[in-house]
Amino acid sequence: MTIIGIAGGTGSGKTTVVRKIVEALPPHHVVVVPQDSYYNDTSAMTEEERHAINFDHPDAFDWKLLIRQVSELRAGKSIEQPTYSYLLCNRLKETVHIEPHPVIIIEGIMTLLNKKLRDMMDLKIYVDTDSDERLIRNIQRDVIERGRTVDMVIDRYLKVLKPMHEQFIEPTKKYADLIIPQGGENHTGIDILCKYIEGVVK
Repeated sequence: MTIIGIAGGTGSGKTTVVRKIVEALPPHHVVVVPQDSYYNDTSAMTEEERHAINFDHPDAFDWKLLIRQVSELRAGKSIEQPTYSYLLCNRLKETVHIEPHPVIIIEGIMTLLNKKLRDMMDLKIYVDTDSDERLIRNIQRDVIERGRTVDMVIDRYLKVLKPMHEQFIEPTKKYADLIIPQGGENHTGIDILCKYIEGVVK
């Protein structure tokens, strides 16, 4: 089994990189474990308290559950992956049944932050994209998918995303085995990465 960690700021193009890797490998060869599925269970909080959570801080994640489930997959066991609703700001009752696969991709903004999780990875990737480009992608995504206004997205970016990125996410670049600039637009880098991974998992 090969475990790959893919990190990078919000809107950096991580999803595009993951998709390219999945497409490059044989069908049913890869399973993706999104870090976004492992936000803490906030059922005991009020709606107001949930909406006040800083989801770009390490404390927002259930690291113990994520590490345990990745360990179980690595041991050949299936897991019940949690699901999370951005609209409710809470974990849902439904889970996703995940079977172990030859390639496990852990994808998220802080995938490389936790040492225990990092130590389980065979390949660590950081998607490094210009901050202006990331802001544009955040505006496009949050307005369309999460019902936010442009002003809301920009305000959140300046007050939360940017400082959290500089404090917690950007520094994890030093742990990466491979840095892919400009996310999904760097086709050459992704192609080289996919060929490398194909060789590793054969």
